[in-house]
This record gives sequence, structure tokens and C-alpha cells, in this order.
Amino acid sequence: MAADEKTQAKTEQAKGKIKEVAGRAVGNERLTAEGRAEQTKGDARQAKEKAKDALHD
Repeated sequence: MAADEKTQAKTEQAKGKIKEVAGRAVGNERLTAEGRAEQTKGDARQAKEKAKDALHD
């Protein structure tokens, strides 16, 4: 996995988790949903890069 893509995936996952937790803490459903969506985006990016790596091995 390209280092910059891996970093971006991890960053998206972390930011998403923070948003989700913050949304839950203040009772903001929209923020919670945004956090989950951002985590999913990071997970998808990570999976895509892992698949690319597997094909190149």
C-alpha cells in the first residue's frame, strides 16, 4: 500500500471516530453519522490499497 494512501486512510478513520464519539457525547445524530461515514470511507480506501498490493505481489 502506498504510504500516503495508507496514512490518508488511517487519518480518515481516526477523524471519523472522533466525530462519531463527539456526536454521541453531545447528542448530535448528524455528527455521529458523518463520523461513521468518514470511518467507512477510510476503511474502503484501506481495502482498495490492500487489494492493489495483493495484485502486485
